[in-house]
Amino acid sequence: MRSSLAGGLACAVLSLLLASAGACASEPGFPWPDGQRAAVSLAYDDAVATHLDVAIPDLDRHGLKGSFYLILAAAPVRDRLAQWRAAARNGHELGNHSLFHQCSARGPGREWVQPAQDLDATTVAQMRAQLEVANTMLHAIDGSTAFTFTAPCGDRMARDGDYITDVAGLFLGIKLVGGTVVPDMHALDPSAVPVTVPVDASGAELIALVEEAGRRGTMVNFTFHGIGGDHLSVSREAHAQLLAFLAANRDRYWTDTFRNQMRWIRDQQARAAAPLSPPPGR
Repeated sequence: MRSSLAGGLACAVLSLLLASAGACASEPGFPWPDGQRAAVSLAYDDAVATHLDVAIPDLDRHGLKGSFYLILAAAPVRDRLAQWRAAARNGHELGNHSLFHQCSARGPGREWVQPAQDLDATTVAQMRAQLEVANTMLHAIDGSTAFTFTAPCGDRMARDGDYITDVAGLFLGIKLVGGTVVPDMHALDPSAVPVTVPVDASGAELIALVEEAGRRGTMVNFTFHGIGGDHLSVSREAHAQLLAFLAANRDRYWTDTFRNQMRWIRDQQARAAAPLSPPPGR
């Protein structure tokens, strides 16, 4: 009986130790606001109609904020400018997606790139000038003075070099296609934040990426295009399932504009990198 009791007690102690170790191991190594476990960025590229007609109303219904990356010379921006301004007044971010959506025309699937929009024929200086004008236009639309950028097509090599390196100082953060969940927030390069581009993804698949970010204590960046229509789309149902999940789990996942998240991330990275002050009297 004593042996059994001792064995049971040992097992109980071991279980507690393992549980405690597991709890410690699951603690996020990067501090998020209000003790949340991870950050979720909901971004929407190309200023297509379903952003205004579907995505923004659905976000507003759940009290969530998104980042909308505008091609500033595109007709949907010019023709529906009042609606974009209204979205910004309601707390959504209007981000820079360039004036003309410069992408490389090289490789399969890039036949749609027009000569005037070919990044391979555009210099670094031209891209910088284009993005500076786009930032000025965003300021004229909503008064913003700090900007983030999503590189069209995730391409970064202009005719004469890497334009992302040259323009990094213009932005709080730059999103590049590639990767899913950020592996390490302290090592994250603000000018090369990885994004996932869901196409035909289910709600369950989108939620699984959020939960993975929660397990790692890091971040997941979604870059949507069409919502229930337009190009590179996900269904409205899948998008709605993701939003409902995020709204129901606000205490675990910080969903905000990419601009606000990058301010926080940069501040935390700077704090972690700052040398410790010596004790008084030393």
